Amino acid sequence: MAQSMSYNPSAGLSGMLKKGHTSYSGITDATLRNVEACREISTVTRTSLGPNGMNKLVVNHLGKIIVTSDCATIVKELEIEHPAAKMLQLAAEAQDFECGDGTNLVVSFAGELLSQTEDLVRMGLHPADVVSGYAAAGEKLMECLEEMTQLCDGGMGDGRKKENLERVIRPVLAAKQLGSEDILAPLVAEACLGTMSSSAAASVNAESVRVAKILGGSIGQSHVIHGFVALRGLETTLTSCENAKIAVYACGMEASATEAKGTVLMKNADDLKNYNKSEEKKMEEIIKSIADSGVNVVVSGGSVSEMAMHFIERYGMLCLKIGSKWELRRLCVATGSTAMVRLGAPTPDEMGWCDSVKQMEVGGKPVTVFRQKGEGGKNSKLSTIVLRASTSSVLADLERAIDDGVHAARTACKDGRLVPGAGATEMEMSLRIAAFADTCPGLDQYAIRAFGKALEVVPRTLAENAGLDQGKVLAALGAAHASGKKLAGVDIDAMGKSDATGVEEETKVVDLFATKATAFRLAIDAALTVLRVDQIIMSKQAGGGRGASAADQMAGM
Repeated sequence: MAQSMSYNPSAGLSGMLKKGHTSYSGITDATLRNVEACREISTVTRTSLGPNGMNKLVVNHLGKIIVTSDCATIVKELEIEHPAAKMLQLAAEAQDFECGDGTNLVVSFAGELLSQTEDLVRMGLHPADVVSGYAAAGEKLMECLEEMTQLCDGGMGDGRKKENLERVIRPVLAAKQLGSEDILAPLVAEACLGTMSSSAAASVNAESVRVAKILGGSIGQSHVIHGFVALRGLETTLTSCENAKIAVYACGMEASATEAKGTVLMKNADDLKNYNKSEEKKMEEIIKSIADSGVNVVVSGGSVSEMAMHFIERYGMLCLKIGSKWELRRLCVATGSTAMVRLGAPTPDEMGWCDSVKQMEVGGKPVTVFRQKGEGGKNSKLSTIVLRASTSSVLADLERAIDDGVHAARTACKDGRLVPGAGATEMEMSLRIAAFADTCPGLDQYAIRAFGKALEVVPRTLAENAGLDQGKVLAALGAAHASGKKLAGVDIDAMGKSDATGVEEETKVVDLFATKATAFRLAIDAALTVLRVDQIIMSKQAGGGRGASAADQMAGM
């Protein structure tokens, strides 16, 4: 204790903390280092923004290869350790969880805000002035965003109409899979509509739309099944059943072992024969009781013994094995059944039902389809999109795009307000915030003006990724908005046209207000959090041999 109390004031912070710690403080060592780290991560993801965004090939620590343009996946697989850049990763993950789309906007806009901050700090502004200006500009941004919803009259409209859902889903899918949105958007809309309740208000549960990936074929062969698809065939010789009553068992279908160890003494061959017959008789009683209850499809979450399979075949039932407890749970949701942990006849409440169970062959692979027919699958609580593509990496990227589309449909059902897309909203708000800066006295106006300039990152990046001259496009887009054309956006199809300005005067692309508002709010919060840091203190990392630590990364900045 005496040693720990012997503080040396002349040693400063080093004399107070444990040996091996690392400390950075001040604008140059702490603030600008953090800004530089965040700018680097935003530079990585910015080239993936928009329909023409480039893919990133990431090899993670397990050697798995991920090829994608989805920002949330990229920053997650990069395993960022820098504490400031980690904040942008957490903001992107929060956006992905909340809205599913707009993750690249969060990272790109936050990175551009911090990049503008570096110039302001070098001009002599204190970070406190920058934070104050950005906070005021953020409030003005939300006001302007609310006003922009009036440009898209009526919003999405009725969420139960397929064309309305397609309208909001198509831009989200185009941003991830340009050229495939016309195929995927109707599939996602149909799958979402199939899970909506006919009595309550329009709503989409993202967990109710699943994806079954089958390698081979083309994306045009993808289709929707209202019900559950198991990616394996049936165990029995019977392969189809109509008006199926289903019993789901979370345990295996085999002779149960005793909990206590025991020894059976057999004195002759008759004892052995009788022992086998008693086991066989017990299994037949169980399977017969299941069949007598009206069940004609049995699903097991474990192994099925040969003896059990023999009696299942004898009583004319279908049998399917599902190894994953998550898949078993989804089947229970789709059929309304209860997973039982005991072998025996199910009660009517525990029994599930569906219109048909059938084994099909898709791309040479046997699959089992539990289909709920009805009108448009209205009886179904779960829809499955069967995806086809030539490679596993394309399948995985298509699945991520569909997941974003389903989340967009869910968000649209909660808040159907829309704003113009293709950079039109950002350009209009940039001009409005620049005009707002002129009315603000004090040093805050410089930060507010930089905030408005940071909003130009979206149209500039869209033009750059589309192969257009970003300087000409930004000038033409700014002139169009200054002349009152509030719907003017970037025309990504203008590449190669000699007389094209790269600007579409009335863009048809729309974005969800809720997604954009959440993205801007998270980006601003992340940027302000980084700017409020004036000192970084890191203890010595426990253990060893883990590669570069956060302290090593800070030292390398």
